Amino acid sequence: MPLRFPYRPIMVLGLACLPAVWTLDRVAAASDDNNGVMNDDGAAPDDGGVPDDPSGVLRIPGVPPIQLPPGVHVVGPEGQPLLAPTDHSEGGPADPGPPRRPINQSLSPEQRAKAAKAAALQQARAPHATHAALRARALNALFQRLAKASDADEATGIAAAIERVWMESDSDTASLLMSRALSAQQAGHLPLALTLYDKVLALAPDWAEAWNKRATTRFLGDDLQGAMTDLKKALRLEPRHFSALVAMGFILEREGQDKHALEAFREALALNPQQPEIKAIVDKLQVEVEGRDI
Repeated sequence: MPLRFPYRPIMVLGLACLPAVWTLDRVAAASDDNNGVMNDDGAAPDDGGVPDDPSGVLRIPGVPPIQLPPGVHVVGPEGQPLLAPTDHSEGGPADPGPPRRPINQSLSPEQRAKAAKAAALQQARAPHATHAALRARALNALFQRLAKASDADEATGIAAAIERVWMESDSDTASLLMSRALSAQQAGHLPLALTLYDKVLALAPDWAEAWNKRATTRFLGDDLQGAMTDLKKALRLEPRHFSALVAMGFILEREGQDKHALEAFREALALNPQQPEIKAIVDKLQVEVEGRDI
């Protein structure tokens, strides 16, 4: 059964607040059209909490494995099953490195041992993809599938997977602070959340999602100018950040800048066409800004 994403709907917050935290609660099967979302190479770090079963785990580079319900199988774009990685090195997905050359069995034991040692040294010195590169490849694949999603349910699942990738950081300290900032924000402790986001951004100034989350907190505190500044920074780092574009559209609409709000909402729809709530807003603003066709 190919992979699909039913889930709890993601709330699009209007004039009172911005989108807060997007989560992927569960993954289940719901389609027979090979529209599954998968990673580039089917490998990801083993966090020890998910069984190493390729038919029951969704693996995205840079993201902890996601356990799938019984009966769900992860398949590639051509319907092929994704195999489990053979090596789970700490800090990144399995990387087999360059292919090993077979050792000539006609060599003496000493020569074979020397050749094997040389091959192992060559493999160790071979360049490996960084976490950032793996996440970028995963995001590119997910955005391609998002643009081709057949309905809003499938699109929301893919968007949630993208959010999961955006939430990953190479700094364990920044990730811990981000988690605490989100908890404070959700509990309504906005000053504490802002303080923690400041610390996150001091450690990871190139983390687009941290800027987006601080923008949400600033908006909730009625700091529209500060929120807009953070959203612009997030979009400079990740121009495809559709939720930042939606949040920017709400701020611009609230400030009476309907034309610019319409542009922001249209950009968000171009990245994720299956957003019926945003499509309705675009249709409304289009009439108000551009008038009706004759």
